[in-house]
Amino acid sequence: MSAPFEYVFPCIRGMQARNEYYVSMCPMRLIPKIFLFNEEELVPELRAQRFLNKSRLPEMSRYMLENRKSYVFSAITASIDGEVKFESIGSGENGKRIGLLHVPMSAQFIINDGQHRRAAIEMAIREEPELADESIAVVFFLDKGLKRCQQMFADLNRYAIRPSKSLGVLYDHRDELAELARTVAFKSDAFKGVVEMERSTLSPRASRLFTLSSIYNANSALLSNVESNSFEKKVEIAIAFWNEVAKHINEWQLVKERKITSGDIRRDYIHSHAVVLQAIGYVGNSLLKNGIKNWKSNIKKLENIDWSRSNAKLWEGRAMIGGKVSKAHHNVTLTTNAIKKHIGISLSPDEYRVEEAFNRGDYDR
Repeated sequence: MSAPFEYVFPCIRGMQARNEYYVSMCPMRLIPKIFLFNEEELVPELRAQRFLNKSRLPEMSRYMLENRKSYVFSAITASIDGEVKFESIGSGENGKRIGLLHVPMSAQFIINDGQHRRAAIEMAIREEPELADESIAVVFFLDKGLKRCQQMFADLNRYAIRPSKSLGVLYDHRDELAELARTVAFKSDAFKGVVEMERSTLSPRASRLFTLSSIYNANSALLSNVESNSFEKKVEIAIAFWNEVAKHINEWQLVKERKITSGDIRRDYIHSHAVVLQAIGYVGNSLLKNGIKNWKSNIKKLENIDWSRSNAKLWEGRAMIGGKVSKAHHNVTLTTNAIKKHIGISLSPDEYRVEEAFNRGDYDR
């Protein structure tokens, strides 16, 4: 601050919708001090933001703290309710866009986008004070009243679409299970060439048989609480397991050989859907944790299961609800139970309780 009664932000001036706005780099120590969130007591129609979801903050703060050399936060967008002055420090057309934004300390800063980032930064700084010396981009607009601020919030979030889980797995290089899913998808005979890497749902005409997100969940089930000395060993276990499974589900091989389309398989059978893939993963987990050496003989029995959707007597209420495949948690468990019973594996206590509830009719069929 160059004067005791104002903030001075070095910034770039721009123009949007015939209105000036400013982009600055703010020290993180300043973020909690100037961006105050005191609207919790107000009803939604009098607020310019969504209600702060405090349950999200520990995860966001932990993300910063655990990835000190690689975390990324996008810009905070805020409106300034007060008289501001932009002082250009250059000459010429481009030079006049760079300058200092003078904001009186009496002005209010209203966050239009980024309130959870702001709160997470405050939480992280308390645990790691050095973060206060780092910076985050802030986009400043001039406040034109509550109606305009509410419209800005709506506009900023109008086209915000969360990326699919498959795309998140594909691009996540911090999560070991994501790395495992990618490796298994690319290197295993079971999945190579038939995995959709970007979308988490497949259309009837999709050329791929599985999604990367379903492989992620299936491997998570397979390796849950399975001790392994290295990532490479986990990859070895997963590839060996899924290659063995693939040997005993004939339709998977027919798709790889282009003798039948993946759309036909997904239409008529359930074994390539996420609920079954995850259930098979849990079956494999039981085999691994129980140290069953002849696990391949158990997996061989998969080839005798009738996986067709028309087999409603077995799959309705388990993998399907009203003829549609369901991947709800209890459906995964009930599908796991059906497979386990078919190939001769005992149910765990939790699985047995779910099975008893199903037999009593506690779940809709």
